[in-house]
Amino acid sequence: MSFASNSQSLRATVFPRSTVLTQGLFVMAGVAFISLLAQIAIPVPGSPVPVTGQTLAVLLIGTTYGARLGVLTFATYLLAGVAGAPIFAPSATSANHGIDRLIGATGGYLVGMLVASLLLGYLADRKADQKFRTSFPALLLGDAIIFTLGLLWLQQTLDLSWAKTIAAGFTPFILGEAIKIAITATSLPLIWRRISRTLNK
Repeated sequence: MSFASNSQSLRATVFPRSTVLTQGLFVMAGVAFISLLAQIAIPVPGSPVPVTGQTLAVLLIGTTYGARLGVLTFATYLLAGVAGAPIFAPSATSANHGIDRLIGATGGYLVGMLVASLLLGYLADRKADQKFRTSFPALLLGDAIIFTLGLLWLQQTLDLSWAKTIAAGFTPFILGEAIKIAITATSLPLIWRRISRTLNK
């Protein structure tokens, strides 16, 4: 069975008609991509939250897959990790799999990534990722959702002051997140321009 998508995402533009099988392959590839970048992890002294490539994966999957497939992909990633697959980012304070990781101190970041994948996909379905001037604020908003939910969860779980929460869960990540957003917001419009030239030939 094949079907056309109403999404205006990059994935839907390159593959306008797909089957249940190809959709499943996209989900599997997306889960593998998120899992791979999650393993790029640098511990932050005094914080349970490592610096990882995971947020970059979420920004890319959300904006290229669209809302429906993006959320399905990240939800599958979460379910696989909770079920025992060692695919969450390595942490000095908890295992890289299992339900304890999702409900633990860093679980808010994972929930935030799920919400961000929905928002970024929704905006990408409406062509927000095709130009830098719309892609950049969309990505910034997606990142803000991840860190807002992550910080709220972290503060409540560890009962930290807000100063300590921000120092542990936000300040060490500002530069890295700015680079990730800049890379994504710059590269996607370039890809779109190349695709547009190809389709218009």
